[in-house]
Amino acid sequence: MNVEKYHGTGNDFFIIDASEPVADRRRLAIEFCDGETGLAVGERTGADGVLFLALETGYASPRVVMTLVQPDGSTAPMCGNGARCAAAWAAERTDTETVMVDTQAGTRRATVGDEVTIEMGSPTFAPEAVPLAGDESLVEGSVGDLSVTAVDTGVPHAVAFVDDVATTDLATLAPPVRHADRFPRGANVTLASPRGDGFDQRTYERGVEGETRSCGTGAVAVAAVARELDLTEHDSIDVHPPGGRLAVRFTDRGATLAGPTEREFAGRVSRGPSPTVETDEAAGD
Repeated sequence: MNVEKYHGTGNDFFIIDASEPVADRRRLAIEFCDGETGLAVGERTGADGVLFLALETGYASPRVVMTLVQPDGSTAPMCGNGARCAAAWAAERTDTETVMVDTQAGTRRATVGDEVTIEMGSPTFAPEAVPLAGDESLVEGSVGDLSVTAVDTGVPHAVAFVDDVATTDLATLAPPVRHADRFPRGANVTLASPRGDGFDQRTYERGVEGETRSCGTGAVAVAAVARELDLTEHDSIDVHPPGGRLAVRFTDRGATLAGPTEREFAGRVSRGPSPTVETDEAAGD
């Protein structure tokens, strides 16, 4: 089948046109994304998910319907970097700068230029939206060994501010929070610490069940919680995951997320016990 690979600040995805005949998307995502036996492209084996994209051109702005299947076979209603990659993919095929991305969390407008900017909706701390067990918001509450604030940015995040994200043991601290009873559908666990021009970020993602090099919904979560806790008064906030810089901006319409994307690979892949690349066209545009 034809497969492409894109990443947004290191958050990487295999992209498959939804018209490709895939009988079991869950199984394919598990096969391709496995970090040891999955699809090897460049220096990395596997990926943070598979985006199945359906392009619809009969609108004033092209629309792309995005379904993200994660490495554990689950689907995620929203992914900021995934949606930015989907917009870049659609813009390349339609020679346009504006793309509507249909996600399970709603339709988001994206603008594609030197960077890709996408609308992320309005973050909410409402317990029924996150969702949380109980009818009270969770703001700097103790969960596991972290003091977290729960926010929905299309998916649930438990955000904890620490002295230094680089020296914090995310792999140990995150799982008890990710699976805590307070989060009946689980939560992404995001650490943040202040830096001169914004905040550093690390995120342990549900569905990936590990840390990713970048998380767009997590970057928006960091910025939203920082504003909620009066750690910043700015409407424009730079967030720095390990993979690069993401720019979060708050407007009357909600938050936007901006950053670079890159197409790493386009070619054909054969499936089997270990998926292999048949033809490889490197792409760094």
